Amino acid sequence: MTTTPKLVATDLDGTLLHSDGSLSERTRAALTAASKAGIRIAFVTGRPPRCVPTLLETIGRHHIIAANGAALYAPDATTIHISPIRSDAATELVPRLRDAVPGVPFAVEYETVYGHEPDYPNWSFGTFGTEPVELIDSVEDLLAPAPGRHVLKLLAHHPTLPLDVFHEQARRSAGNSAETTHSTGLSLVEFSAPGVTKAATLLAWSSRLGITADEIAAFGDMPNDLPMLKAVGTSYAMANAHPDVLRTARGRTASNDEDGVAQALERFVRRVGVGQKAVCC
Repeated sequence: MTTTPKLVATDLDGTLLHSDGSLSERTRAALTAASKAGIRIAFVTGRPPRCVPTLLETIGRHHIIAANGAALYAPDATTIHISPIRSDAATELVPRLRDAVPGVPFAVEYETVYGHEPDYPNWSFGTFGTEPVELIDSVEDLLAPAPGRHVLKLLAHHPTLPLDVFHEQARRSAGNSAETTHSTGLSLVEFSAPGVTKAATLLAWSSRLGITADEIAAFGDMPNDLPMLKAVGTSYAMANAHPDVLRTARGRTASNDEDGVAQALERFVRRVGVGQKAVCC
């Protein structure tokens, strides 16, 4: 990018954060400098909403797009928008996937809590928000409509199938009834409501701010970042990124453990210093 972006959208795990889930002091300083230079920052993550308050306290108060685009939060953790999965659509998807790939346990991410079937693995990713309130039940009961409870993401795991095989079967089973992606490297597939992606929520929000897609720089490392990386004016794959991301992004930066996002932010800030002003909204 030869001009300074007005908005930087960055994934968290494998991108902004080190592999141990920490935020380096260099990256923290780069985020602060970029904000002071008038560059708006947005964290765009697959992490669920239950992680948002801790993320904001720990890595900085910026807007967060969570659950692969299903929720948008202000820097004070106020909910701006959610795009839940319809209960009937998710419920109809479950038997289709089980017929195609037997032996699949499911989990459900709501706005503030987490539910899973008894056979679903007990995973924790990173160091933020790893102690959810858990509901353990059949996926049919977890998806049943309940007052004030919105399903933002449905997850499915297969204990033996390779991820690429499982993801393809899941994608075919979902068809047009859900967005299907993956982000962990494990045999774990994530479903969102149709049309809900990191890109869709990012562009809808930035448009309201008067920022065009061409004025956004985005960073990512996994397939759930692909819609965002394709949609913006400037895209960066981390050196540690998934092969599909490396093929898709138009730019590349150093790995997450080498503070690749910080390196790019520092360049953006230097451009502001020599007169290429970023106009913050």
